[in-house]
Amino acid sequence: MPGTEGTGPVRAGGGSPLVVCTTMVDVDRLVLVRHALPELEPEVRTERWQLGAEGRAAARSLRSLVAEPAYLVASDEPKAIQTLQELAGSSTVATDPGFGEVRRPHLWSGGRDYRLTARSYVEGVRHHGWEEHALVAARFSAAVSRHAVPAKARNRALVIGTHGLALTIWLVGLVRLEPGPAHFWEELRFPDVIDVDLVGRTATRRAG
Repeated sequence: MPGTEGTGPVRAGGGSPLVVCTTMVDVDRLVLVRHALPELEPEVRTERWQLGAEGRAAARSLRSLVAEPAYLVASDEPKAIQTLQELAGSSTVATDPGFGEVRRPHLWSGGRDYRLTARSYVEGVRHHGWEEHALVAARFSAAVSRHAVPAKARNRALVIGTHGLALTIWLVGLVRLEPGPAHFWEELRFPDVIDVDLVGRTATRRAG
């Protein structure tokens, strides 16, 4: 399975197809955890937002959904780290910036405009200042590969704390997201747990 590539078409803003190529990894069990809802601070960049009491409680509610033992790794954003810490009941969580959210301008509006912009990005539109889809998929794949090796060596499920846009763009090249990537992203909740079967090419939500 290592070295095999999956492709998934994503419509580009100019009408030409954007193909996200993602390298398959050898991992027995892969679980993606979308972070819990952070406290909204419009004046602070979203990548620095942290969980409040409600978000932490929501993350703790996921404990029964994640198999033990697990290899836990999160993006380097506080809300992702804190979600896995609460989920695991431990402060020890590895971090990797490769699992970070899509890099984009600080334009949080807290409402419909942002969600429309984000949805169109998931559909393939290349917004000015937003990270290229292929780069998101490439760094996410590289991070999965880095952590799949120690997870497999320890016979543990690989559990990744990450973000909605990034995980969706990565999955596009690997699994069938029905009825489409934008719908899948919109259905994600804070927090959410997604079982990924790379052989069967499925992503199944179990929380939210």
